[in-house]
Amino acid sequence: MLTRLGPPLAIALLAGPILAGLAGTLLPALGYLPSLGGTRLTSDHAARLFAAPGILTSVMLSLASGLVTTAISVLVVMLFVAAWAGTRAFARVRHLISPLLSVPHAAAAFGLAFLIAPSGMISRLISPELTGWSRPPDLLVVNDPFGLSMMAGLAVKEIPFLLLIALAALPQLDVARTRALAGTLGYGHIAGFLFGLWPSLYRQMRLAVFAVIAFATSVVDVAAILGPTAPPPLAVRLLGWMNDPDLDMRFVASAGAVLQLALTGTALLAWVGLERLGAAIRDRAALAGLRLRHDAWLCRVALFAMLVPAVVISGGLAVLCLWSVAGLWQFPDALPESFTMAGWAKSLPRIAAPLATTLLVAFAATLTAVLLAILCLVRELETGRTGGRLALVLIYLPLIVPQVAFLFGLQLLFAFSGAVAGLSALVFAHLIFVLPYVFLSLSDPWRAYDRRYDAVAAGLGKSRRTTLFHVRLPMLLPAVLTAAAVGFAVSVGQYLPTVLIGAGRLETITTEAVALASGGNRRVIGVYAFFQMMLPALGFLVATAVPALIFRRRRALRV
Repeated sequence: MLTRLGPPLAIALLAGPILAGLAGTLLPALGYLPSLGGTRLTSDHAARLFAAPGILTSVMLSLASGLVTTAISVLVVMLFVAAWAGTRAFARVRHLISPLLSVPHAAAAFGLAFLIAPSGMISRLISPELTGWSRPPDLLVVNDPFGLSMMAGLAVKEIPFLLLIALAALPQLDVARTRALAGTLGYGHIAGFLFGLWPSLYRQMRLAVFAVIAFATSVVDVAAILGPTAPPPLAVRLLGWMNDPDLDMRFVASAGAVLQLALTGTALLAWVGLERLGAAIRDRAALAGLRLRHDAWLCRVALFAMLVPAVVISGGLAVLCLWSVAGLWQFPDALPESFTMAGWAKSLPRIAAPLATTLLVAFAATLTAVLLAILCLVRELETGRTGGRLALVLIYLPLIVPQVAFLFGLQLLFAFSGAVAGLSALVFAHLIFVLPYVFLSLSDPWRAYDRRYDAVAAGLGKSRRTTLFHVRLPMLLPAVLTAAAVGFAVSVGQYLPTVLIGAGRLETITTEAVALASGGNRRVIGVYAFFQMMLPALGFLVATAVPALIFRRRRALRV
């Protein structure tokens, strides 16, 4: 009986807040918000939006960020999978890249900033011997006006994400036989894969690619850390207007949120055009007989490109940890002159409250998401129907619709209900984004489970409920805990939902870390980024250790 509630609850959670939030954004954008004096529909606020200085630059920055970041990420994943799928190197890189998914975007952005800044670790390692610099060069690398560092920060996180999606889809393709057939016809590794397997693989990755475009065009935390400031990308400006003391700017911010929605839609349409162009080029190359027999150099380039995110994120996090305990560290010294815990002593008393909020919200949102996902999957098992393409679109809906487009309206609805800045409202907001990741992480292992175990239990006279709790769930415990670890990491990294729904009164590790970005105190930033990095890592450690401990005497169940 309870399982029947799973799908309706999931649908209400995924679609309801988005539709309500979009309505709550659209009405103020048109001038209707009686609580702030807006009692008639008007286009004046849209006119004020388009009259804002630098608004076109902000729009173009966001559009370029979405398309360039996605193009780089898809290209790297495509070439790497085409060149190395099915090899030992592919398995090794897979295990190296997978942990990067647990690192929040803000922590990765801070790590990249500490590497590439004029006084960053890269400059220190090559100075003064190779550069002659005895002081940091006067170069605008971080926060550059073209948003290049922001795009780089997004790409190093989206490449592992798309690789994970590709890995989930690869088992459904006959890679070995297609490679062998393409090889007998004289095709190289990459050409054979692109002509024979990539169309089917990309078809299964497409919604995830759309999610990357939507995120990159509307990201706030990475843009605040690495993006341009004069003017910033559109989403950053919208958040500033939403928090402006002049309440009349809420109307302009809502109009801007509608513009952000249109901007993301434009980026998606542009990407569809690029898909068709790419397909046409591929078909033309296939008809022309392009085989790329000697593609060893391109395979090595693809491997190098895939390793770059791992090196950048790992190196950046190491530098963050080093800065958190650094004493005097003058340029161009490669290491600090001394080490001190002063930064930790200064930060720990203030970090307790944000840490507690982070843990409480993440635990509550993750637990609820896991329960909902299991209810939906059990109901799927009972009915024998998966929901098909429509269900998959619904799951990706919170990831494809820009957060800023509906969270503004959702904040207003919470404010009218009196629930804004409450823990329950914040958990609800996080749950909207945690549930899709938990469901996607758990659904494949759940569906791959050998149902003959259930048949054996039924033959022994066990009920469905007993079989679920004593056979299926124990055997799927590693997958359930991994999905929970993914959801926990997603919740820890949420910035915009926390800022808007928490209304500045509920602070988390992520919101505090991003707020420190403008201060420039690298030691304190290092401490907060360390916690940002460690919390998801601990979640995955628990997901690995608990099954190993429980199944220590059952070798076949260990992973």
